[in-house]
Order: sequence, then structure tokens, then C-alpha cells
Amino acid sequence: MILIFGGAYQGKLAYAMKRFGLTDDDVFDCEVESVGVPGGKALIYGVEKWILALVRAGGDIDDALRRFLEECQDAIVICNDISCGVVPEDPALRKWREATGRALASFARASGEVVRLFCGIPTTLK
Repeated sequence: MILIFGGAYQGKLAYAMKRFGLTDDDVFDCEVESVGVPGGKALIYGVEKWILALVRAGGDIDDALRRFLEECQDAIVICNDISCGVVPEDPALRKWREATGRALASFARASGEVVRLFCGIPTTLK
């Protein structure tokens, strides 16, 4: 797995597509809310949206993340880092924020490479 993360609108998708020579057909976009494990493509984009769908559905997040790590170990994974800023008042959004942070930590441990993008500049952390 290769993990690319950073804040919203920092150029993560454009960076990954250019670096790895990917096309739109290579991308699974988690924009569509689904609690099934995303996959089947070289790049999985917007994993934080998939986690939000799990939280809203009351799904077993730990089990879903375990399955994600098993099924997507060869994928490039892009996730927004939502851990900075104001903590949401809404309990579900707080749970989402925590689950996304834990997922990023799990993905980073499982990844052979971890890249953070800030202002369009990639920094390799691992």
C-alpha cells in the first residue's frame, strides 16, 4: 500500500495520477457513500468519505478497516487529514474524526510508502 494524505485541496489526486501514470479509469472515488470495502482499482480516493458512511450507518469500523487493509494492500490510498481544526460538536462527526485518524495511523503502519502533501508539495515520511 502507498498512502498519500494531507488537507483538502492540496493536490493529492493530481500528484498521484501524474506520479503513477494513472487515468480516471484507475480511480475508485469514495464520494458515493458505501459501507462496502472500496477497491478493485489501482487508486482509492477519498477514504475519509467511506469512513463517514460507515459511521453514519453504524457499521463496525474496526472490522471494516481490517478488511480494507487485507483487500487494498496493493492500492494507492488517498485520504484527507481531518484531524486539524475545530473539534465538531456533533457526536457522529467527532466519531468520524477519531476513526479517520485511527485509520490513517493503521494505513501508515501497513504502507511501504507514506507521502504527505501540503500546498502541493509532497514530503515522503516513510
